Amino acid sequence: MHAAAAAGRAAADGAATVDATPAVGADATRTSGGGGGGVAHLLGAPVRMWQTALRAVVQLERQTRPGQVPGSEERMMRRFAELPDRARNEAQMLGRLTPGCEGTHGVFPKCNFACTPCYHNADANKVRIDGAHTVTEVARQMSTLSELRGPHGHCQLIGGEVSLLPAEDHAAALEVMRFYGRLTPMSFTHGDFDFEYLVRLAVRPDGSRRFDRLDWAVHFDSFMVGRRGARRVTSEADLHPARARFMDMMKRLKREHGVDFYVAHNMTVQPGNVRQIPDVVRAAKTMGFRMLSFQPAAYVGDERRWAEAGSASDYRLLSADDGEGVWAQVATGAGRSLPYGLFQMGDVRCNRTCFGALVGRVDDPDCPYVPFFLDTSAADAALRDLLLAHLGTIVLPPATLAVKIARLLVGRPRVAIAAVRWLRRWVWRAGGPLRVLRFRPRMLTLVMHRFMHAEDVKAAWSLMEGGASHTDVAAVAAGGRVAETMERLQACSYAMAHPADGRTVPACVQHSVLDPGENAALADLLPLKGVAVPAAAVPPPTKAPAM
Repeated sequence: MHAAAAAGRAAADGAATVDATPAVGADATRTSGGGGGGVAHLLGAPVRMWQTALRAVVQLERQTRPGQVPGSEERMMRRFAELPDRARNEAQMLGRLTPGCEGTHGVFPKCNFACTPCYHNADANKVRIDGAHTVTEVARQMSTLSELRGPHGHCQLIGGEVSLLPAEDHAAALEVMRFYGRLTPMSFTHGDFDFEYLVRLAVRPDGSRRFDRLDWAVHFDSFMVGRRGARRVTSEADLHPARARFMDMMKRLKREHGVDFYVAHNMTVQPGNVRQIPDVVRAAKTMGFRMLSFQPAAYVGDERRWAEAGSASDYRLLSADDGEGVWAQVATGAGRSLPYGLFQMGDVRCNRTCFGALVGRVDDPDCPYVPFFLDTSAADAALRDLLLAHLGTIVLPPATLAVKIARLLVGRPRVAIAAVRWLRRWVWRAGGPLRVLRFRPRMLTLVMHRFMHAEDVKAAWSLMEGGASHTDVAAVAAGGRVAETMERLQACSYAMAHPADGRTVPACVQHSVLDPGENAALADLLPLKGVAVPAAAVPPPTKAPAM
C-alpha cells in the first residue's frame, strides 16, 4: 500500500497501537535453550499459522452465511428496528439488505464552482485544501462508521470539489476508506478536470495501477457556474458535450491502464430545468453511466444562492407532490413507467429507486429500459420477500457476496426456483433470449433523492435531540411539515459520522444544522493563507479496523 494511502488512520486510532514486537516470555527464552524448547518454538509458527487460517475460514463462513446472523449483522438489524412504522414495511431494504449509504463531511469544503443552490454554507470557501487534514478526518470518520455500522459499507468521499485535492492526496483518502472496509468508495465531483489528473489518481508513478476500479458521482446541471467551455449554459442539452467528455475520460483510462469505472450522474432539479429531464435521460443512456440520480432542490446551504421564495423558481413547487412530477419526467425519458414500490430505501418521500438494464444498441437514446422488478407482478414480489427474509446483507466484497448467494440458492431450493423463474420473466420482458444475447444488457439504476428544507430540518432536529418523536404533541404542534421531516430523518439512509460524539447523523442534518458551525471552525483551523500539508506527512496506521 502506498505510504500516503493510509495517512491519517493513526489519528483515528489515537494512542492505541498493535505491538508487533515478539513478547518476552516462555517461547522467547526457549529459543536459546535448545532441546525441547527449540522444538516447541519451531512448531509454534505452523500452529499459529493454522490458527490464523482457521479464524479466517470461520469468519468467511459467517460472512457468507445466508440470513441475518446475530453478531455479524446485528448492527444492520438494529437499523431496521429503529425505523418509524411507515418505513418498517415488507419493501424496506434498510436494515435488511444494507445499512444504507455513507458520506464524509468537513474534509475538503472548498469548491471552485458557484452553483444555485449550493448545499454548502457561505464559509465553505474560506477553508483551504489540506491533504493531511482530509486524510486524517476521513480516517476518523471511517473508523467510527466501521464501529457503528459494520465492517463494510458504501461511502462517498464528498465535501466541496474533490479534484481540488492533489491527486496523490485524493488517492490516499480513497485508500484509507478501503482500509476501513468501505467498498469501492465514490468520489463526488463536478467532473471539470483533465485526463492527466485522472491518471495520477489511478496510476502510481512507476506505472502500476493504484486501483482496479474508480467510482464517481459526477454532477451536471445547467445552474452550475464555472465549468470550462460552458460559460453560457441555457439548457441541459448544452452540457451534453461535457457529460460525454467525462465518460470518454473514464473509457480511455480503462483502455490505456485497465482501470474499470462506475459513474453515477447527479442532477439538481429546479422549476427551470425539470422539463428537460427526459432529454438528459435519453442522452445519458448512450454515454455509459450506471446510475442517473435526480435531486429536487431544497432551501439548504448558502442562502445567497437560493431562488426567491414565492417566485416561479421557488423550490417548494417541486415538493408539493412528494416528487411525483419529477419522477414522471424521469419515466418519460426512460420511455416507460418506472416501478419503485417493491424495494424501498428509507422513506419513499426521500428516495425512489428503479433497478433495471438497457437492452439495445449502445448509441440509441431510445434503447429500451427494462426494470428488473415490476410492482404489478405477484411473482416478483414473492421473490423479493424470499430475498429479504433469507439473504441478509449484500454489502460485501463481490466474491464474498457471490459465495453467499450461491449458498442461499443451494441451501434453499425454493429461492433458487423463484430466481430462475424471475430470470425467465425478465428475459421475455426484455424482448426474448435472442435479443438479450444480441444486445448485452447494461445495468442502469434510476433514482430520485428528495432533500429537505433547512428550516424544517432545524426545527425537527431540535425536537428529536430533545427526545421527541414525530407523533408527540410537540411535533404535532410544530406543524405537519416538521412532523413529516422528523419521520423522514428517522428513516434516513445516508449517514455521516461524528467521531467526537460516537454517532452518525442524517446528511440533511449535517448540511442544514451542523455545517455552518463546522465550516466556521475549519476556516479558523485551515485559513486560506496557510500552508497546505500533504497527506504523505501523516504517519501510517498502527491498528487494523475492527471486523
